[in-house]
This record gives sequence, C-alpha cells and structure tokens, in this order.
Amino acid sequence: MPIRFNTETIIHHIKPKKLTLNLKKNSPKRWVSSVFLGGFIAVLSACASTGPGRRAIENAPAAAAIQGIQIVEVTDGVARGLRVNGKKEGFAETLGNAAPVGMVVRSGDVLEISIWEAPPAALFGNSVQTGSVIQTSRATTLPEFVVGPAGNISVPFAGVINVSGKNLPQIEREIVGRLAGKAHLPQVIVRLVRNATANVTVVGDVNNSTRVALTPKGETILDALAAAGGTRQPVEKMTIQVSRNGAIHKMALQDVIDRPQHNVILRANDVVTATFQPFSFTVLGASGRNEEVRFEGTGITLAQAMGRLGGLQDGRADAKGVFLFRWEEPNFLGRQFDDSVPKNDGRIPVIYQVNMRDPAVFFAIQNFDMRSGDVIFIANSSTSEIQRFASIVASTLLPLLSLENSLTN
Repeated sequence: MPIRFNTETIIHHIKPKKLTLNLKKNSPKRWVSSVFLGGFIAVLSACASTGPGRRAIENAPAAAAIQGIQIVEVTDGVARGLRVNGKKEGFAETLGNAAPVGMVVRSGDVLEISIWEAPPAALFGNSVQTGSVIQTSRATTLPEFVVGPAGNISVPFAGVINVSGKNLPQIEREIVGRLAGKAHLPQVIVRLVRNATANVTVVGDVNNSTRVALTPKGETILDALAAAGGTRQPVEKMTIQVSRNGAIHKMALQDVIDRPQHNVILRANDVVTATFQPFSFTVLGASGRNEEVRFEGTGITLAQAMGRLGGLQDGRADAKGVFLFRWEEPNFLGRQFDDSVPKNDGRIPVIYQVNMRDPAVFFAIQNFDMRSGDVIFIANSSTSEIQRFASIVASTLLPLLSLENSLTN
C-alpha cells in the first residue's frame, strides 16, 4: 500500500511540550524557539495539498457533496462509444437549404419597371410609322420605384399598386392588367434593383463585417464569408455560427468546406458569425501549466489536449491520477444511470480516469474527444508530497535550528 502523507495527521500527533522550551522571558533563545515554532507551523501549512489526491477522487461517488458522481475508466471502447453518442448534426440537418430569396418584394426595396407596347404604340408612343417602314417599339424604362412603408408604388397610367409580399411575376401581371384598355397589348418586366430587406449579416473574425443582400441565386454560407472578405485566421481553426429564429447552430468551417452538403443556402435575417477557437478546457494540478486552453471547432482529442498542456509534471504527477471532469447526458454511454441525481438541466457529473501507466490508454485517448468546458485535473503522487515536505523543511527550518544551536552554545 502506498504511503499517504497527510499534513493534518502530523499536526494532530505533535506534542506541544516538545515544541516549548522553558526559557526565561525575553531571552534570545526563547525568541528563536518562538520563531522555530511559527516556522514549523508555516511549513506544515505550505505542505497542504493543492488538490485532492487520487484516492480521494476515486472515493468521490461515496463521499462527495455532489450526489450521483460516476467514475468511468477511459478505454478504447469508452472513447469510441462517446464519439458515436456525442456526434452532432451539421448544418444540413439543423438548418437545411432555405428557398432562394430576392423575388419577394418588401418595403424599402427598389424596383425597375420596363413597359413594351405592340405597334402602333398608343400610350407610351415608342413606335412610329414613316412611309412604308414601321419601326418596332422599344422598352420604356420608368424611373426606379422605392417601395414605401405601406408597401405601395405608383405606376403611370396604372395607379397605386400594393407590391409588398408579392413576387415579381405577380407584380408584372397586375401592371399589365391595370394597363389593359389603355396601352396596346402591353408587356411588363419588373426587376428588383436593390434588395433592402432580404439580407444576412456577417460578423466576427472576418476581414470586413458586412450585410449581404440575398438574390434568387441563393447565397450560401461560403458565399456570405467570401462577401465579407474571408476569415482573418486559418480556416481549420475557425467555427461558423448561424443564428436563425432565436436558435444558434455551430459547425467547424473546415467541415463546411470538406462536406459541401453543409454549405446551405441562407435565409433572410440569418446572422453568420465566424469565431476563432471558440471552445476551451481547463487544466489544473500537476501538469506543465495550469490555465484555460482554447481549441478550434474541428475539435481535439484528449491526447492532443495533454500535449497542449505540457504533459505530466515529472516527479510530481501521479500517472494513475489523471482525471477529466464533465457533465454528461444520463445515457452518455448508451445506458441510463438511474441511481444518479441529475443536475438541474438533466446532466450527471462524470469523472473519467486515465491510467497513463497503461500503454493501451495512449491509443484510447487518441479517440477520446474533448468538449468545451471540460476540466482536467492531475493529482500529485504520494512520493512527491513527501519530497516536497522534506524540501521545505530543509530550506526553511534548518537555518532556524542552526541559529538556535549557536545561541545555545
């Protein structure tokens, strides 16, 4: 059984009389003894563990204040099972292709109307007859029409027409109907010059945040990003977020490029946000560094995460005490944990234990996907705690003992 170093146990077993010297009041020796006692207590406080040991975490399901904790050992089967159950749907499933827009007119849009009459033109007078030569009519293009707040435009000889919510062929037919009996066999073409209402907004880590007007072509996510000048960071590190009708959908930009079915057609009022490394995990304990580590939308594995945090700290870390803390869905491994007490949102606390002394685990962590919000904790080994205590004693208390000996002699 490994030796367990516990600071509180040492303090409990210290006899006060062994730390108290019966010296005269205000004597130098008494002062040194007081300093010695204070220094010893400070050493014990400094040796307090910076986090739970491996045994404490392994016993967490029975002793923790949070009920329902599950401890799962990381194996290749567990990693692959989590990958299958945690697979997220892409834009093709969550958004789908919207119908191309730009044909439906709204208030604020600008229209161009061209009118033809069959010769002889009676209303717009675009054809003339000179002797035996008849010149065919040409289109009369009217000045641009801005659709007003009420959705109306006023066309000469046709009157006020409500065009809001109508597509271009509907408007053309209505104008032709209004000109019947006034113009000679009129033909009308209506063109949407400027689209003021069917737009998408592109913001975030792009070169130029912009609004993109949608057309009957059907602008896709990549079209919108191209219109914004592309992303400022490498494609493989970017995540695309599409906000639609109050819902937010995210996907790695690299996946959108690699799988064209996810380059969906956008809908009016969509907001496309490009973000650089939007996800993160936190590492604590005996690692190369303790900090929040950001990662990209394409995701990283636990093996890659261990590399980014600098691995285990030599001489301090417990190779069997690498733990990943995560809130999981109750059926996260395809089975329901009925004995768990779920969090308010229905998730349960899970601790994944990684035994870095097992060579097989290095294959497993290559298939174990990290998630945003994960916490990695690396416990201290028992040996390192004893060594730390001895080092602090040697550097802090030995000088005090030498001083006391010099005063005694």
